[in-house]
Amino acid sequence: MDNFSPHRASHVPVRYCCTVMPTLLSAPPFRHLHDREIFRLAIPTFVALVSEPLFLLTDSAIVGTLGTQALGGLGVASQVLMTLANLCIFLAYGTTSAVARQFGAGDTTSGIRSGVDGLWLAALIGAVVVLLGYPAAPWLVDLLGASDAVTPHALSYLRVSLLSTPALLVVMAGTGVLRGLQDATTPLVVAVGSNVANVLLALAFVLGLGWGIAGSAWATVLAQTAGAVVYVSIVARAARRNGVSLAPSRAGVTSSARAGAALFVRTVSLRIVLVLTTAVAARLGDAQIAAHQVAFQMWSLLVFAMDAIAIAGQAIIGRYLGSSDAGGARSATRRMVEWGVLVGLLFTAVVLLVRPWAPLPFTSDPQVHHAITLTLLVVAALQPLSGVVMVLDGILMGAGDQRYLAWASFWTLLAFLPMAALVLWVSSPGSPTALLYLWLAFGGWMVARGLTLGLRARGQQWVVLGATRP
Repeated sequence: MDNFSPHRASHVPVRYCCTVMPTLLSAPPFRHLHDREIFRLAIPTFVALVSEPLFLLTDSAIVGTLGTQALGGLGVASQVLMTLANLCIFLAYGTTSAVARQFGAGDTTSGIRSGVDGLWLAALIGAVVVLLGYPAAPWLVDLLGASDAVTPHALSYLRVSLLSTPALLVVMAGTGVLRGLQDATTPLVVAVGSNVANVLLALAFVLGLGWGIAGSAWATVLAQTAGAVVYVSIVARAARRNGVSLAPSRAGVTSSARAGAALFVRTVSLRIVLVLTTAVAARLGDAQIAAHQVAFQMWSLLVFAMDAIAIAGQAIIGRYLGSSDAGGARSATRRMVEWGVLVGLLFTAVVLLVRPWAPLPFTSDPQVHHAITLTLLVVAALQPLSGVVMVLDGILMGAGDQRYLAWASFWTLLAFLPMAALVLWVSSPGSPTALLYLWLAFGGWMVARGLTLGLRARGQQWVVLGATRP
């Protein structure tokens, strides 16, 4: 971790800090300082984020050697596990915000205390998920529509992998602790190390020992457990150095749970929009759902880079507010939004460049090809807005403004519902423009998110100074 003072004074006049949306031709003070901060955290975070799907693809290739049914079982079980991970991401985000604030205030001891309580909360939630998830596994697999041939493989993988849930959630909370302490390199090393171990163990268990799909699941359990042990060891050493007890604090765990509850509502609202978008696409026709899958995966891939800036924003803004540096927080916010727009413009150009050839690896159906190329126009246009939305979401998380994020996500979900219904009402199934209308509705939801987040960021209510946010 780089050595720097969390108490740097900002000399940016207030009149230059009150605008959040970027003015790209301006040259705000501390531009180079903020760039170093942003990239020191964002680049390792981006690599860690990208490593996960790459290694999951490798894992899928290993299971694919067992046959179509086994690969299908992995796909069904993975959807359950990925949904669980997405819903529990608040363990990382909430911990980052709390620890970064206390670190910025120079109170590392309280930051470590928050980290310890976050780990305990993660372990408790993980244990509950195992106890409830194991007997519910057949129902979850059936809910996703697995065939009779696929179901045994999905159940085998899901039931074994559920045992890794406490470790997975501890890894999330541990990642939040280190990012709050402005360290994104260690989470990168742990993520890559765990993923490499997962692949090697899967090769040994599936292909070497012949354990079948259960071997891949056991590889996940061992790799996630090893990652959790690393994080617990790091936090435990820091706790001993700062005289922090490793026993859970009831007040601290409760506080973490309250912050997590608001972020949980936010995440559920976002997931509902994504699921509804897919459900509407499925009702528009086979060609439309096929094209939507390609367009959505391209959009999701581009979001990874923007999410790295947003996660860096959580740590940076939490530190500035913790050190009572409102000017620094405003200035850093402005610069991160600028980077979000610049990255979005770059991605717009990339999508438009690859658009004529993007459908070729996925389909030879001319109807699907046409729908993809048409929809990618909207995907390209949304990139700068996506950059702003992702960054501001991370900024407000870093500020500990979880309650506002929960309500904003809920209200934008309600705004999306009539737009999705209108698409179904005005579109004929199989229409070549039906998917375009759906993505325009999705773009309307993104505009609503941008407005709610941008208006909040322009105001003063999120700028709460000090080591804790009431």
